[in-house]
Amino acid sequence: MQQFKQLTISLSICPQIGLNITQICLAKECSEDEIVEEVLKLNEDPRVHGVYLHLPPASLTSRVLNTLKPEKDIDGISDLNMGRLVRGDLSKGFVSPLASAVLDLLEKHDVPLEGKTVLLVGGEGPLGLALQCLIERRGMAALKSNWSSESLQRQVMQADAVVLLGAGNLDIPPTWFRPRAAVIRCEPTLGSGIAEYVVINVVHSCSRWIQEQQYRPWHLRSLKLQPLTPVPSDIEISRAQTPKPVNQLAEEIGLLPEELEAYGRSKAKVRLSLLDRLHAQPDGKYVLVAGITPTPLGEGKSTVTIGLVQALSAHLKLNSFACLRQPSQGPTFGVKGGAAGGGYAQVIPMEEVRHTDRLIVFNLHLTGDIHAITAANNLVAAAIDARMLHEATQSDKALYNRLVPSVNGVRRFSPIQISKRLGINKTDPAALTPQEVSTFVRLDLDPSKITWQRVVDTNDRFLRKITVGQASTEKGQYQRGMQCISPICLLEDMKNRLARIVVGTSRSGQPVTTEDLVCYCVVFSFRDWKTLESGTPVFVHAGPFANIAHGNSSVLADKLALKLVGRDGFVVTEAGFGADIGMEKFFNIKCRASGLRPNVVVLVATVRALKMHGGGPNVSAGAPLPKEYIDENLSLVAGGCHSNLRKQIQIAHLFGVPVVVALNVFTTDTKAEIDLVCQIAKECGASDAVPCHHWAQGGRGSLELAQAVNEAASRSSKFQFLYNTETPIAEKIKTIAQKVYGADDIELSPAAKAKIDYYNQQGYGSLPICMAKTHLSLSHMPDKKGAPTGFVLPIRDVRASVGAGFIYPLVGTMSTMPGLPTRPCFYDIDLDPATEEITGLF
Repeated sequence: MQQFKQLTISLSICPQIGLNITQICLAKECSEDEIVEEVLKLNEDPRVHGVYLHLPPASLTSRVLNTLKPEKDIDGISDLNMGRLVRGDLSKGFVSPLASAVLDLLEKHDVPLEGKTVLLVGGEGPLGLALQCLIERRGMAALKSNWSSESLQRQVMQADAVVLLGAGNLDIPPTWFRPRAAVIRCEPTLGSGIAEYVVINVVHSCSRWIQEQQYRPWHLRSLKLQPLTPVPSDIEISRAQTPKPVNQLAEEIGLLPEELEAYGRSKAKVRLSLLDRLHAQPDGKYVLVAGITPTPLGEGKSTVTIGLVQALSAHLKLNSFACLRQPSQGPTFGVKGGAAGGGYAQVIPMEEVRHTDRLIVFNLHLTGDIHAITAANNLVAAAIDARMLHEATQSDKALYNRLVPSVNGVRRFSPIQISKRLGINKTDPAALTPQEVSTFVRLDLDPSKITWQRVVDTNDRFLRKITVGQASTEKGQYQRGMQCISPICLLEDMKNRLARIVVGTSRSGQPVTTEDLVCYCVVFSFRDWKTLESGTPVFVHAGPFANIAHGNSSVLADKLALKLVGRDGFVVTEAGFGADIGMEKFFNIKCRASGLRPNVVVLVATVRALKMHGGGPNVSAGAPLPKEYIDENLSLVAGGCHSNLRKQIQIAHLFGVPVVVALNVFTTDTKAEIDLVCQIAKECGASDAVPCHHWAQGGRGSLELAQAVNEAASRSSKFQFLYNTETPIAEKIKTIAQKVYGADDIELSPAAKAKIDYYNQQGYGSLPICMAKTHLSLSHMPDKKGAPTGFVLPIRDVRASVGAGFIYPLVGTMSTMPGLPTRPCFYDIDLDPATEEITGLF
């Protein structure tokens, strides 16, 4: 107890040098479990940089010692720190302060002890071992004895120095010691010396912590890739590669253990605290992968994205990160299939099975976040219906008594119920006037102006228009509505964005938000995956479509990745469908919200799509390709290049960003067709145009693309937005229609005009535009290929996603709920009961 007091007094100087000391006193009879619980709390407390366990020897069990994180073990007694000491590696570990203090006294002895013998009496365990290592490392011989040894007197008389450990009330006669021998008793008089080394260890711990918070250079170990010919199926390739453990990948790219939330062996969620840690770190280079107007089969933007980062990482040795959207079950089970890339350029694991509960990921469910957002969305819909029912069937007083109930005689608002939007600034429920009570309890939603829709993550055409509330228990309060497939995208400032979502309009014409409804939910998550070849990390976050939403992964994913790759690294993200849709929204919506500016656009083209735009026959999912797409046809290729490819390059140039055309090569493409595409693309203004063989060769097949992107990114660009957000809504729509789609003009329906007037009245006129338009043509007519001109773009309706922050016009007959084709992809998806593996995914 005296030693504890002495140590406390000695540590009193710590606040004077900027160290805060907290003493945690446990009961004398506390159990091992109680000690472990307290240690675990200290482990997870980021404010604690050192823990000194001043406990009775009986309480310093192996379990207690090894519960403590080694980086916080400033007493240096955990197994890992002892092992580091024995090995001589003190770069990360700590030496026991008591052992350091003893060694300090030995070295200050008036007779040099190098080559002499030091006897350690008592002190079994970590302390004795630490002293022995330190003494021998200083060129002295260390002998050990115990208090009950019959030869203790002889050993003491032969020693040049004696260290008495754990002596208790035992003593050694002075006549036993050799003349001028150093004698050190580890008693309370050592308190100040111990405290000095405790402080030194804490300072070292803080310094290491500060160093860890800095940007860490990558040490990415590439996975070996041996492409086979012919190329196996995507899922066979995925299963043949062994992905890195996600914690190993995280360490290689500079993530701290506390920034990672593992979700199985091969994937994890990354904490947003990373942005705070690396806020001063310069961003890397920002690359957008877009495409020409695709066929219904898709042209491989995800595959190009993965092939590019594999080439950058594995072959050019440049830090790179891919940021992708989460696959929706709509296309996975519908026409296009999954979105993990393909061939030897894909994200792994494509699917992963846990035998206990059948966890299938990436293309199916991933970490379940789309389902969570679907549930949150539909909870808001249920809240709307319930609120309208209760308002229609109860008095103000009854509603108020239920919304703000008295609990134990006390009535309080919950924090989330206090809304300044209602014009009520009072916090005492009893202080509200009858009019304020009525305003509080009655949102008075107009049933004909509910804008919030239920969603589902599948293509279900029969849910395009639905009626709910038909049961007699709903008292005639049924609603007509629609369902749409659930596009998600989580941006920054999520709580405020969710709170300002407009779900409908009151009968007095005022917008009603989720904040008014007291129902808004937040789901934050990032998935950290890796590519097939280089083991390059991939953020998979958010999954909006580009034809009915903005078609890009989240701002936060890009910002995290840009900090992680470093100044000379690359972040490659993908925009959905053609450049006229996904890329335009990336620039005008996403870049406007994020403040980020891209360095390069990679425009993906295929000979197949170019032939279609050059006048080839229709391409249909599930039907054999016509011979024009299999046989060489330079005329069709040239036609597609001079129309759609040229137009998409021009669209990118509207924003001042250089374009590199990536020709995704198929096995049926001829050299003459490939050369022609690259030649015309450069003539049309592309900085470069290169063929890509990543599907068959992995990163090596995209090496030329990586070099072209690296070269283009080194040049300065003059990014600009297409329109000013303060421009009237109709003018912004017209600007997109004319400059991007090639229309002569727009035609607003009466409903669209009325909506625009209403949004202007409510102050939403300065929001950017997110066009909901077919992805199969630059126009609103899916069968019009190439680069149509001379058409008027019909706007049948205009809606607002106020929480997300944009206005979205519905063009032509565009539907927000896709339907399934005659033969959907799920016809080929099956489960092998013997292996528990999913078959048919691609």
